[in-house]
Amino acid sequence: MTKVALATLGCKVNQYESAGLIEALKKKGFIHVPFNTSADIYIVNTCTVTGKTDYQSRQLIRRAHRINPSASIIATGCYAQVASGDLAVLPGVRAIVGTEHKENIPDMIHTMTDVEQQIIVSDIGSKKKCTGLTVSEFLGHTRAFLKIQDGCDAFCSYCIIPYARGRSRSLPEEEVMKQIETLSGSGYREIVLTGIHLGNYGHDLSQQTSLLNLLEKIEQSQAVERLRLSSIEPMEVTDELIDYMKASQTICRHIHIPLQCGDDAVLQLMNRNYTADRFRERIETIMDAIPEIAIGIDVMVGFPGEGEREFNNTRTFIERLPVAYLHVFPYSQRPGTAALTLQGQVRESLKKERGKLLRDIGKKKRMDYNAKFIGKELSVLVEDTKDRETGLMKGFSDNYIPVLISNGNRSMANHIVTIVADNTEGGKIRGHKIETSE
Repeated sequence: MTKVALATLGCKVNQYESAGLIEALKKKGFIHVPFNTSADIYIVNTCTVTGKTDYQSRQLIRRAHRINPSASIIATGCYAQVASGDLAVLPGVRAIVGTEHKENIPDMIHTMTDVEQQIIVSDIGSKKKCTGLTVSEFLGHTRAFLKIQDGCDAFCSYCIIPYARGRSRSLPEEEVMKQIETLSGSGYREIVLTGIHLGNYGHDLSQQTSLLNLLEKIEQSQAVERLRLSSIEPMEVTDELIDYMKASQTICRHIHIPLQCGDDAVLQLMNRNYTADRFRERIETIMDAIPEIAIGIDVMVGFPGEGEREFNNTRTFIERLPVAYLHVFPYSQRPGTAALTLQGQVRESLKKERGKLLRDIGKKKRMDYNAKFIGKELSVLVEDTKDRETGLMKGFSDNYIPVLISNGNRSMANHIVTIVADNTEGGKIRGHKIETSE
């Protein structure tokens, strides 16, 4: 029996596709084993959003070769799509598979040889349909991901993803509904809708629709208890979507929105389609409508042209924003992107310094947000693994607060329970389940 190990880097879309690969491989008779153990075949589902993820992808390939030098290694994903030559020279790599052909890996494994390396990468920009492997289970996860959209048409000046994922394309509504029923039938109580440009869902379909229309259809079907949105662009959080989220009994009170920068001049260089004031207006409109919502934002530090004034504008802007948490990352030069030729590159040490300043702000915002819920009830989906530090059962509230349950037990796993928040512990809340008399 052939043993296959798989490692995944990057976004929820990649995680979804890896889950689909594992499921398809099992159906073909392969045995799935952990990546840090000896396997006959290693698959590395790469990411190329930054130079760091490129490095991590290469390191995973080298690690696999060290574990079993005679194993065949398949590199796939976004890094494989845009820079196959970087991966072709690494030891043990027998095949490099671009994003369009990822779903063919289970069938192509038997055609690999030790003599000839296969490079299967085609023009992703010509792909018109959102296809891929379906998923019915996510090993080790209580929440399920569902990829409903792929690709991006925005072409922000720093971003390589349109070249790695292609143009925006959507999964037809009937396919989305079918997969939601499958995941719900597998016991998942929460599904996270994911995509590269999620807010653009439906615009490319022959029967044009929208993300809002899809959300309404899912909720009307009552097919799943909780529905969560992954990252969505600020100008696509419309008043209509906000009103719907406010009234919904299914959509989680949580939304993640990429800011990238709080300085208008830098936003323009980034080719973002909003100003800082427009971004603030969207955040304030959301908070006015749904005061308890958790809003997370992405922030980039060290973009070309970000001097002290521009960075201070961003820092001050974020300090005043009513958000729950930050995801901070440094600008990374990407070959083929417009930002590569911009003047005013920022040195790496300064990126680290600015990143730490913003992450410290993010930690305080997370603690302040969590503290607002002390003494209040939270709806928590309990995970099936315990917290490593405390040994307590844990889960996430619908508004994305990590919660430790002081009186939790294994019978709560994969159930949505009501927790009263007792106190905060770092970026988490400790609470107790309300006991009911039955």
